[in-house]
Amino acid sequence: MSWNNIIGQQQQIRVLQKALETGRFAHAYLFTGPEGSGKESVAFEIAALLNCRNGAHNNLAGSCGACPDCQKVGEFMHPNVEYIFPVESALLDAGDSAKKENKRFTEAKERYDTLLGKKRENPYFSPAMERSMGILTEQIITLQHKALFMPNEGSKKIFIISQAERLHPSAANKLLKLLEEPPAHVIFILVSSRPEALLPTIRSRCQAVKFSRVTSRELRLWLTANRTEIVEPELSFIVSFSRGNLRLAWELLNNRVENSPETATMALRNQALDYLRAVLTPSAFHKAIISCEQNAKNLSRSDLTLFLAALLLFFQDANHRRINPAFQELNNPDISEAVNRFAKNFPNTDFFQISTITEEAIRSIERNVNPLLVMASFTAEIKSLLLRM
Repeated sequence: MSWNNIIGQQQQIRVLQKALETGRFAHAYLFTGPEGSGKESVAFEIAALLNCRNGAHNNLAGSCGACPDCQKVGEFMHPNVEYIFPVESALLDAGDSAKKENKRFTEAKERYDTLLGKKRENPYFSPAMERSMGILTEQIITLQHKALFMPNEGSKKIFIISQAERLHPSAANKLLKLLEEPPAHVIFILVSSRPEALLPTIRSRCQAVKFSRVTSRELRLWLTANRTEIVEPELSFIVSFSRGNLRLAWELLNNRVENSPETATMALRNQALDYLRAVLTPSAFHKAIISCEQNAKNLSRSDLTLFLAALLLFFQDANHRRINPAFQELNNPDISEAVNRFAKNFPNTDFFQISTITEEAIRSIERNVNPLLVMASFTAEIKSLLLRM
């Protein structure tokens, strides 16, 4: 990957580089910050760097990204790098040959592999199995066993624990014992968006590195330098849509259709606006209900999140233009006339409340709440707020 491919977080990178250069890299780190800020990407860059074979690269440049070790880290197959996230208990019976043929284990393994596939496609995605009860005791016991052995090659083993706040209490206590007497050849990197949920004793044994949400300017500069095929208005659209969340930005990039007059994300935006028009037209409200059901059924959770985020950004634009008709920094500059009409037609709308329920709907989708229930409730609420006299 190299440090140059990390978006933003320059101060955090300098701190880690200096620790590597001076030989003062801690045995355990706690990376904290908002979801989608790139915490795990930095953790994997450290893992790759410490195992990179390319001697021409150093701690300031980062890993080469091309040698077999770097490629194995990127594929989650390096023997020195362990990646832990919340999984189903059915996966932890793999040592029993009879269990391996069990349908429950096989199906869980397929779901696990699918999540890792998504992680390979989107380095800012944090996988977690829906039926998981958190990071389980058996997973930490496995880490304890692996920590006993020296690395096959390279100088360090790196244990990356994603969503560390979801450690089961007994798993957290076992991890604490590892952190209290850490093997010299092991580095622990705990990653969490809710560090307050971790045991204070675990936090106290880790050096904290706090990540911040990536700014629009940082994301725009990175896209301009690394994705030159993306131009306006799509460039501004991706920057505005992601709202500093790199997981979301990466999904937008993966959804692009090359040489298409309308990108997949912008098509989803326009689909969301068609839905909104149906909600606002009394004679067409049945179309809004049908659209609600179809979207809940046919869109993936990530696309449904984008659908709702498109509405949120549109509402923000309308509010800006209602307050200041000359406002220029729109999220959707290509449909400014539609924004102006909406702001004019709904001058007394409570946009703060509308934004709040839209954000709540997005969070519900991300927490795996039933999409149809979320969309049905959202449709009823949004209609009530917009058409309130």
